Amino acid sequence: MKAVKFLSVVFIIISVVYCFPGEKSNAKLDDGINAIESVDTYNFCKELSSSRFAGRLTGHEGYTAAARWVADYFKKWGLKPYENEDGYLQAYQSPYVIIDKAEMTIYADGNSFPLTVEKDFMPLLYSDSGSNKAPVVFAGWGIKAPELGYDDYAGIDVKGKFVLCFRGVPDRFDRRFTDHDQHRHRMQVAKELGAVGLIYIYPDPQANPNGDFIKGFTPALISYAAADRLLKEKGINASLMEDKLRNTKKPQSFSLNAVVDYRVQSRNFPDGIGYNVIGFIEGSDPELKKECVIIGAHLDHCGTHMGLMFPGADDNASGSAVVMEIAYAFSKMKTRPRRSVVFALFGGEELGLEGSSYMAEHFPSQFTKIDSMFNFDMVGEGDRVGCGLNANPPQFEKNLREANETLYTLSDVHYLKEIGVRSSDFAPFYLKGAICANLYSNGPHLNYHKSDENIYRINPEIMADASRLVFIAAYRWADR
Repeated sequence: MKAVKFLSVVFIIISVVYCFPGEKSNAKLDDGINAIESVDTYNFCKELSSSRFAGRLTGHEGYTAAARWVADYFKKWGLKPYENEDGYLQAYQSPYVIIDKAEMTIYADGNSFPLTVEKDFMPLLYSDSGSNKAPVVFAGWGIKAPELGYDDYAGIDVKGKFVLCFRGVPDRFDRRFTDHDQHRHRMQVAKELGAVGLIYIYPDPQANPNGDFIKGFTPALISYAAADRLLKEKGINASLMEDKLRNTKKPQSFSLNAVVDYRVQSRNFPDGIGYNVIGFIEGSDPELKKECVIIGAHLDHCGTHMGLMFPGADDNASGSAVVMEIAYAFSKMKTRPRRSVVFALFGGEELGLEGSSYMAEHFPSQFTKIDSMFNFDMVGEGDRVGCGLNANPPQFEKNLREANETLYTLSDVHYLKEIGVRSSDFAPFYLKGAICANLYSNGPHLNYHKSDENIYRINPEIMADASRLVFIAAYRWADR
């Protein structure tokens, strides 16, 4: 009997600690918290990364089917559509390319080396069709910026040749180079100088659709090992060459005797349509409901090319699943927060933040202010959640940390200081003055943008914890 009484007291104490972290009660949030289940997030992630949606390349019918699938859930849960006439889907132009076949062979040092897709090379997923057997010119970072006192193309001729370069800039702390690090800019410069294609050197070739289709231009990625074969005649390897560029911060360009034979078959779809999926819970305050808190993630990935489907389970079916689960939790709440909460799954993040940029410029008319945004990008692997957020107001970080007091899942918090070329979907809203938090799991994210980035690598518990963390934080923030 004493043991029973003791356990009852312990249960009450635990309940009080759970309900009142950091002087804030979770009691009224119980309906939402209890609605969040790890099995739900896992099943959402599993379905989104299945062959049914063909890798969710924005513009492609696989992505459109995924967007409609999510919209059906938003409707089922009673979320309001972003616009009455358009429902939950916000459409915008989104051209895309499908690569049907690609082959590459290196001729160097008197030998030929056929390369294997994904292991040794990958076509960039915006390549035109073409067949080119051409010499190679190494051009450092592939940057032409004489106005900044830097030009990798000075003194070399790339006409009719492949440009070989790294992705990056001479000085990563010099923000004047930011625009030059955009894929689109780098490709256009190489094309205008007469190159037949640009070949990036990457540690691990991966799917990448983030660029523009350029007629007559065939860009690709190759591995460090493949690049070493090209650079061998100069007595240097790719890693040492990259180190030299970083240390000297000066161009190190030169022509090579090596030849690349690269053949691509692709289909360009300039009239593709992308969709953002948007639903919301209306706030309870007559005036504050015109302000909103966004909870978002990108729905898209890289599609299916050359017979390989890129599932994108971690990037970003996981983030999409978390947003869906939080939306479901909010739908179960009897008491709505004072401000409205908008749930958005974006298209075209992999194509360069297309969907979130479009939404930021064409925001639902019933809202007069975007108060804040919680964004999820790759929250499916690992056992902890990290976050980049605004330093001000300090109450925003305090609120997130208080939400974590019963979860113990938040492990890394740093401040957002600027927007770079590798930002996620929070960026367009951050630039418009919204308070932002960008959340991710601690990884290891080993198969990023590979054909085996699949559901077997996903931890359902970290997705559920990420859902609970932001459900609590977003509700409280919207209700302040």
